[in-house]
Amino acid sequence: MSDVTSASKFFTGMRICASGLSAERERMDVIAENLANARTTRTPGGGPYRRKVVLFEPLLEEFEGHQRSGGVRATPVQVDASTEFERVLDPGHPDADKDGMVLYPNVNTVMEMADLITSMRAYEANLTAQENFTKMAERALDLLR
Repeated sequence: MSDVTSASKFFTGMRICASGLSAERERMDVIAENLANARTTRTPGGGPYRRKVVLFEPLLEEFEGHQRSGGVRATPVQVDASTEFERVLDPGHPDADKDGMVLYPNVNTVMEMADLITSMRAYEANLTAQENFTKMAERALDLLR
């Protein structure tokens, strides 16, 4: 394997880790927003806050006539319109309807916390891999001295 090919693969690994870090950071930001608005019953657009989601898609690159993954990226933030709002009887709430029902956001805090932990672990794994790539580069440079 040539030095150019080795360096190319090395930097490809670093780019993949960096893309994972960026995507997971975006996911954690959206989860934090969901958690912060878990009880928001009124938004500027009207109605309760709607949960937001981030999906990942592969970054594909051409290599020797084949497509291969070059990492991931977060898709634009989407609104979870398929999950129903929570209906709670609370006649004293300022946003209660004529029957005393209040619509609360479609945010399940337990699921959001589980997603946050998963995202944090994935972020940590990408960071560890990135640090290992850096250590390998430092060792390779030390060998060249």
